[in-house]
Amino acid sequence: MDLRGVSVFLCLLFFFHSSFQQSPPKKKSVKKGSVNAAVIKELQKQIDDLVQEVLLLKEQQALQTVCLKGIKIHGKCFLADTQTKSFHAASEDCISKGGTLSTPMTSDENVQLYDYVRKSIGLDEHIWLGINDMATEGQWLDQTGTYVRYSNWETKVIQKPEGNRSQNCAILSATSNGKWFDENCRAEKPSICEFNIV
Repeated sequence: MDLRGVSVFLCLLFFFHSSFQQSPPKKKSVKKGSVNAAVIKELQKQIDDLVQEVLLLKEQQALQTVCLKGIKIHGKCFLADTQTKSFHAASEDCISKGGTLSTPMTSDENVQLYDYVRKSIGLDEHIWLGINDMATEGQWLDQTGTYVRYSNWETKVIQKPEGNRSQNCAILSATSNGKWFDENCRAEKPSICEFNIV
Protein backbone atom coordinates (compact mmCIF):
# COMPACT_ATOMS: atom_id res chain seq x y z
CA MET A 1 0.00 0.00 0.00
CA ASP A 2 1.58 3.33 -0.96
CA LEU A 3 2.00 6.20 1.52
CA ARG A 4 -0.82 8.31 0.01
CA GLY A 5 -3.30 5.43 0.25
CA VAL A 6 -2.31 4.74 3.84
CA SER A 7 -2.74 8.44 4.68
CA VAL A 8 -6.24 8.56 3.16
CA PHE A 9 -7.24 5.37 4.95
CA LEU A 10 -5.93 6.74 8.28
CA CYS A 11 -7.90 9.96 7.78
CA LEU A 12 -11.11 8.02 7.09
CA LEU A 13 -10.58 5.83 10.13
CA PHE A 14 -9.87 8.87 12.29
CA PHE A 15 -13.01 10.63 10.99
CA PHE A 16 -15.10 7.51 11.62
CA HIS A 17 -13.59 7.15 15.09
CA SER A 18 -14.17 10.85 15.89
CA SER A 19 -17.79 10.72 14.77
CA PHE A 20 -18.45 7.98 17.34
CA GLN A 21 -16.98 10.13 20.09
CA GLN A 22 -18.67 13.41 19.05
CA SER A 23 -22.22 12.12 18.53
CA PRO A 24 -24.64 13.30 21.23
CA PRO A 25 -25.28 10.77 23.95
CA LYS A 26 -28.31 8.62 23.31
CA LYS A 27 -30.13 6.27 25.50
CA LYS A 28 -28.56 2.99 24.65
CA SER A 29 -28.93 -0.40 26.04
CA VAL A 30 -25.91 -1.93 27.72
CA LYS A 31 -25.56 -4.30 24.80
CA LYS A 32 -25.26 -1.49 22.20
CA GLY A 33 -22.73 0.36 24.35
CA SER A 34 -20.53 -2.69 24.59
CA VAL A 35 -20.77 -3.20 20.82
CA ASN A 36 -19.69 0.40 20.19
CA ALA A 37 -16.80 -0.01 22.62
CA ALA A 38 -15.76 -3.16 20.80
CA VAL A 39 -15.97 -1.38 17.42
CA ILE A 40 -13.93 1.54 18.73
CA LYS A 41 -11.36 -0.82 20.20
CA GLU A 42 -11.07 -2.68 16.89
CA LEU A 43 -10.74 0.58 14.93
CA GLN A 44 -8.05 1.80 17.33
CA LYS A 45 -6.17 -1.47 16.81
CA GLN A 46 -6.40 -1.03 13.03
CA ILE A 47 -5.15 2.56 13.31
CA ASP A 48 -2.22 1.44 15.47
CA ASP A 49 -1.37 -1.31 12.99
CA LEU A 50 -1.46 1.16 10.09
CA VAL A 51 0.74 3.63 11.96
CA GLN A 52 3.29 0.84 12.50
CA GLU A 53 3.11 -0.08 8.82
CA VAL A 54 3.70 3.53 7.78
CA LEU A 55 6.70 3.79 10.12
CA LEU A 56 8.14 0.58 8.66
CA LEU A 57 7.63 1.89 5.12
CA LYS A 58 9.39 5.14 6.03
CA GLU A 59 12.32 3.18 7.51
CA GLN A 60 12.58 0.97 4.43
CA GLN A 61 12.47 4.01 2.14
CA ALA A 62 15.25 5.69 4.15
CA LEU A 63 17.38 2.53 3.92
CA GLN A 64 16.82 2.34 0.16
CA THR A 65 18.02 5.94 -0.13
CA VAL A 66 21.13 5.09 1.91
CA CYS A 67 21.84 2.06 -0.26
CA LEU A 68 21.47 4.14 -3.43
CA LYS A 69 23.95 6.74 -2.13
CA GLY A 70 26.33 4.19 -0.61
CA ILE A 71 27.00 0.50 -1.08
CA LYS A 72 25.33 -2.75 0.00
CA ILE A 73 27.55 -5.40 1.61
CA HIS A 74 26.23 -8.63 3.18
CA GLY A 75 22.77 -7.39 4.20
CA LYS A 76 24.00 -3.97 5.30
CA CYS A 77 24.18 -0.59 3.63
CA PHE A 78 27.27 1.55 4.09
CA LEU A 79 27.37 5.31 3.59
CA ALA A 80 30.61 7.32 3.63
CA ASP A 81 30.98 10.64 5.45
CA THR A 82 34.09 12.49 4.26
CA GLN A 83 33.81 15.14 6.97
CA THR A 84 36.44 14.50 9.64
CA LYS A 85 35.20 14.16 13.22
CA SER A 86 36.29 12.67 16.52
CA PHE A 87 35.24 9.08 17.23
CA HIS A 88 32.41 10.19 19.53
CA ALA A 89 31.08 12.84 17.12
CA ALA A 90 31.18 10.37 14.20
CA SER A 91 29.45 7.72 16.29
CA GLU A 92 26.70 10.11 17.42
CA ASP A 93 26.21 11.26 13.82
CA CYS A 94 25.71 7.67 12.63
CA ILE A 95 23.30 6.93 15.48
CA SER A 96 21.27 10.07 14.65
CA LYS A 97 20.89 8.72 11.10
CA GLY A 98 19.67 5.34 12.37
CA GLY A 99 22.94 3.41 11.97
CA THR A 100 26.25 2.80 13.70
CA LEU A 101 29.90 3.22 12.80
CA SER A 102 30.94 0.43 10.44
CA THR A 103 32.26 -2.76 12.03
CA PRO A 104 33.37 -5.53 9.66
CA MET A 105 32.27 -8.96 10.88
CA THR A 106 34.23 -11.07 8.36
CA SER A 107 37.36 -10.87 6.23
CA ASP A 108 35.26 -10.51 3.08
CA GLU A 109 33.25 -7.66 4.60
CA ASN A 110 36.52 -5.96 5.66
CA VAL A 111 37.90 -6.21 2.10
CA GLN A 112 34.71 -4.75 0.60
CA LEU A 113 34.64 -1.97 3.18
CA TYR A 114 38.31 -1.20 2.41
CA ASP A 115 37.48 -1.01 -1.32
CA TYR A 116 34.55 1.31 -0.58
CA VAL A 117 36.80 3.56 1.54
CA ARG A 118 39.28 3.86 -1.31
CA LYS A 119 36.56 4.69 -3.85
CA SER A 120 34.43 7.03 -1.73
CA ILE A 121 36.85 8.73 0.68
CA GLY A 122 40.35 8.32 -0.74
CA LEU A 123 43.37 6.08 -1.22
CA ASP A 124 45.30 7.55 1.73
CA GLU A 125 42.50 7.77 4.29
CA HIS A 126 41.70 6.13 7.60
CA ILE A 127 38.13 5.74 8.87
CA TRP A 128 36.72 5.17 12.32
CA LEU A 129 35.50 1.67 13.07
CA GLY A 130 32.69 1.06 15.54
CA ILE A 131 34.93 -0.65 18.10
CA ASN A 132 36.85 0.55 21.15
CA ASP A 133 38.51 -0.62 24.35
CA MET A 134 37.49 2.31 26.55
CA ALA A 135 35.90 0.16 29.26
CA THR A 136 38.80 -2.28 29.73
CA GLU A 137 42.18 -1.86 28.07
CA GLY A 138 42.74 -4.55 25.44
CA GLN A 139 39.14 -5.80 25.39
CA TRP A 140 37.73 -4.50 22.12
CA LEU A 141 33.95 -4.16 22.00
CA ASP A 142 31.60 -3.12 19.22
CA GLN A 143 28.97 -0.44 19.77
CA THR A 144 26.47 -2.94 21.15
CA GLY A 145 28.95 -3.89 23.89
CA THR A 146 29.75 -7.27 22.30
CA TYR A 147 33.31 -8.58 22.14
CA VAL A 148 34.77 -8.31 18.66
CA ARG A 149 35.01 -11.79 17.10
CA TYR A 150 36.69 -10.74 13.86
CA SER A 151 39.70 -8.41 13.74
CA ASN A 152 42.27 -7.32 11.18
CA TRP A 153 44.94 -5.63 13.32
CA GLU A 154 48.24 -4.69 11.72
CA THR A 155 50.76 -6.99 13.39
CA LYS A 156 53.59 -7.33 10.85
CA VAL A 157 54.99 -3.79 10.85
CA ILE A 158 54.28 -2.87 14.46
CA GLN A 159 52.42 -4.80 17.11
CA LYS A 160 48.89 -3.37 17.10
CA PRO A 161 46.88 -2.65 19.07
CA GLU A 162 49.68 -1.37 21.30
CA GLY A 163 47.60 -1.25 24.44
CA ASN A 164 48.28 2.43 24.96
CA ARG A 165 45.58 3.97 27.18
CA SER A 166 45.46 7.06 24.97
CA GLN A 167 44.52 4.99 21.92
CA ASN A 168 41.16 3.42 22.69
CA CYS A 169 39.43 3.66 19.31
CA ALA A 170 40.04 1.70 16.11
CA ILE A 171 40.54 2.82 12.52
CA LEU A 172 40.63 0.99 9.20
CA SER A 173 43.56 2.16 7.08
CA ALA A 174 43.24 2.45 3.31
CA THR A 175 47.03 2.92 3.05
CA SER A 176 47.61 -0.40 4.84
CA ASN A 177 45.23 -2.50 2.74
CA GLY A 178 42.37 -2.40 5.24
CA LYS A 179 44.43 -3.23 8.32
CA TRP A 180 43.24 -1.89 11.67
CA PHE A 181 45.13 0.40 14.04
CA ASP A 182 44.32 1.81 17.45
CA GLU A 183 44.03 5.59 17.58
CA ASN A 184 43.32 8.43 19.97
CA CYS A 185 39.53 8.88 20.04
CA ARG A 186 39.90 12.66 19.79
CA ALA A 187 41.64 12.48 16.40
CA GLU A 188 39.63 13.75 13.45
CA LYS A 189 38.82 11.05 10.86
CA PRO A 190 36.18 10.44 8.20
CA SER A 191 33.75 7.62 8.85
CA ILE A 192 31.34 5.17 7.28
CA CYS A 193 27.94 4.47 8.84
CA GLU A 194 26.38 1.04 8.49
CA PHE A 195 22.67 0.33 8.42
CA ASN A 196 21.11 -3.11 8.82
CA ILE A 197 18.61 -3.81 6.07
CA VAL A 198 15.22 -4.91 7.43
